[in-house]
Amino acid sequence: MAKKEKNRWLIAAAAVGIHISIGSVYSWSVFTNPLREEHNWGLSEISFTFSIAILFLGLSAAFMGHFVERFGPRISGMIAAVCFGAGLLGSGFADSIGSLYLLYFFYGALGGIGLGIGYITPVSSLVKWFPDRRGLATGLAIMGFGFASLIASPVIARLISGIGISNTFYLLGGVYFTIMFLSSLYLSPPPKDWQPEGMSKDNVKEDKQTKDLSQLTANEAVRTIRFWALWAMLFINVTCGIAIISVASPMAQDIAGLSAAAAATMVGIMGLFNGFGRIGWASVSDYIGRPNVYTTFFALQIVAFVLLPNVTNAFFFQLLVYVILTCYGGGFASIPAYIGDLFGTKQLGAIHGYILTAWAAAGLVGPLVVSWIRESTNSYSLTLYIFTGAFIVALVISLLIRINIRNVRKKSGQSHAVS
Repeated sequence: MAKKEKNRWLIAAAAVGIHISIGSVYSWSVFTNPLREEHNWGLSEISFTFSIAILFLGLSAAFMGHFVERFGPRISGMIAAVCFGAGLLGSGFADSIGSLYLLYFFYGALGGIGLGIGYITPVSSLVKWFPDRRGLATGLAIMGFGFASLIASPVIARLISGIGISNTFYLLGGVYFTIMFLSSLYLSPPPKDWQPEGMSKDNVKEDKQTKDLSQLTANEAVRTIRFWALWAMLFINVTCGIAIISVASPMAQDIAGLSAAAAATMVGIMGLFNGFGRIGWASVSDYIGRPNVYTTFFALQIVAFVLLPNVTNAFFFQLLVYVILTCYGGGFASIPAYIGDLFGTKQLGAIHGYILTAWAAAGLVGPLVVSWIRESTNSYSLTLYIFTGAFIVALVISLLIRINIRNVRKKSGQSHAVS
């Protein structure tokens, strides 16, 4: 009975609590200058901590997806809280003794494992609690991940100047552990055969968007073309988006002539569009369908990346960057619902974990590619045109996956109902 009494909107709030905690990883750059001044470490050495964290996020999401499905979101969320909290506490210790390698281990590896488990844990539950609003529900949680840096960055900066780096890590570790642990206590999958009132048998609409194409295990899913199409689309979207994020300020100054202060302001506003893109595009996907949303992402970004190298008007340049950031965030938020549409909810957490290896790969490839081409050519133009080509490939994939979906529907007679 207890499970039936749970409020699915409170489940969503608990998911946001976890994501807004782990999303603070996007505030890592706030630690950069203080760590350089205190320990005389190099910029690339400090930045590598973030790369390790994103790498372990993707790897742990892939390897722990089956664990989440087997033991449920509550236990998984608690483990994520312990790993992420301990990672931050250990980072404080690493700073206190001046050990860069311990920082890599605690913040990068251990914290990254907490990130990966924490990222997929609430999402798989939300898709099951919101079969009628998959995009909105997952968009809410993943929006928390995108917005987290807007809240955390100024707070961390104030804490570092007030109590020092080590104490900031200790305080954040305690606070985030508490938020994540308490949020995890409320998480649970819905009761068997549960449906929201709007999807009662008398009111279910015969809408293709409320139907799942199939119910597959993670190991079955990875043997389909659809899985690798989703992986490729996410990889391209994230690679190009992260690349733009990593060089946004200097690129805006070089191409559009923005001042350093104006470019810094633009970077801050990018966080808003990243966050709003997550909830906005994910919600829109409930109405126009995930395939249409992804095709729209790539069509918009083809235009944006073609125009960017030639735009000298500061306002128009920033507008294009903001459009790209909404698509970047929207890609993350829409993918769990797309997975549910194509593979069902049987092992959604595990499949989502496998898909997120695209994020880990993109986190390494994107910044490296853009930096290397910029240094080789002394221009951002070639990079942006290469990314345009990548988005053309992604657009083609987004269209071809529809043919595969249509063939599967024909083969099975019709899509399966949501369970």
